[in-house]
Amino acid sequence: MTGTAARHLYLARHGEASPDESTLTAAGRRQAVLLGQRLRHAHLTAIHHGPLPRAEQTARLIHEQLDGAPALQASEPAGDYIPYLPQREELPPESADATLDRLALFPAEERERGPELARTALTRFTGPVDGDEPRHELVVTHNFLIGWLVRAALDAPKWRWMGLNHANAALTVIRYAPDRPASVLFYNDMGHLPDALRWTGFPPELRV
Repeated sequence: MTGTAARHLYLARHGEASPDESTLTAAGRRQAVLLGQRLRHAHLTAIHHGPLPRAEQTARLIHEQLDGAPALQASEPAGDYIPYLPQREELPPESADATLDRLALFPAEERERGPELARTALTRFTGPVDGDEPRHELVVTHNFLIGWLVRAALDAPKWRWMGLNHANAALTVIRYAPDRPASVLFYNDMGHLPDALRWTGFPPELRV
């Protein structure tokens, strides 16, 4: 009889992108290479990436550092979108107006299609897996989806994907084991990056 095994989900934000987001900067490429070197011993069984160039290029550079790695898989649910649009009454009163005004600035497609893609991402990338072998999956994606998946792992309110910021090429790992809550093993880890390559893509006022 087939059992259920643990899934280790590795989440990485793409490397630093050019101002028009069409490609990685030299720093972004170096970040991706260093992240790939860190993941050499992760025994990855799947590598997914979002469809935008900065995610695809990051995944490719990571893949080049790995021996015997699985083929890259482009995935629309790993893309860049608004995963959940809160109602005013869900939000803290002191920040509700500013939050809703900020979300309204995003393109309509990201806001309208995002929740459906976010639900698909939860189905596709989270939870234990069928079979007897643990699965180690990497998703190269964007800040918002990482926040959404970490929020879900912690069973926090849906709007709390906001406020979870992730640096370029930082690493988060979530473990989904049978019969127990999800465990966030670490979050926004930049240990593989030298000081000069840390904190890119992060709000300056939140850097520590």
